[in-house]
Amino acid sequence: MKTILFLFSFGFWALGAAPKKPNIVLIMADDMGYSDIGCYGSEIRTPVLDELARNGLRYTQFYNTSRCCPTRAALISGLYSHQTGMGLMEGDRGWPGYRGSINKRCVTLAEALKGAGYKNYMSGKWHLTRHKNPNGDRSAWPMQRGFDRFYGTITGAGSFYDPATLCRGNTYITPENDPGYHPESFYYTDAIND
Repeated sequence: MKTILFLFSFGFWALGAAPKKPNIVLIMADDMGYSDIGCYGSEIRTPVLDELARNGLRYTQFYNTSRCCPTRAALISGLYSHQTGMGLMEGDRGWPGYRGSINKRCVTLAEALKGAGYKNYMSGKWHLTRHKNPNGDRSAWPMQRGFDRFYGTITGAGSFYDPATLCRGNTYITPENDPGYHPESFYYTDAIND
């Protein structure tokens, strides 16, 4: 069985040993231009990403929007963002394409890969739902959309030292419920990469 890690800062990391199925690493990074990575012509050195690109597939024709939520929705589903319910950001505008959460009608990449025997892990910013209450509707949270494990934030930008919606699985991480979590020594980017 294959293993996939989703790093949403964004991305997927696949870990596994089955030789017949490829490992999959899908990385989405907010606010990065097409040529900001060495393998696409940047003067900035990115040796680890360049090595991944050299030994895998590089996609060059994904276009969507300048906003992070619709881009994430399109990338994770293969659909036009309005078809997923994420036509803009996570607010509910009352129209089908603007519900603010990835809808149940679209299949996520993680759901499709699970059917092919993959284990799916995600780390980073999810930002595909308006539902932030862990005791409320979680139908558009990562664990309900095909991921076996999740470590990251449900919402978008916030503090890198004490993120408001930091979760492990479906549980918010706080100093009270996770003795290993110490905001004074925590840094989000480091945590989602470890």
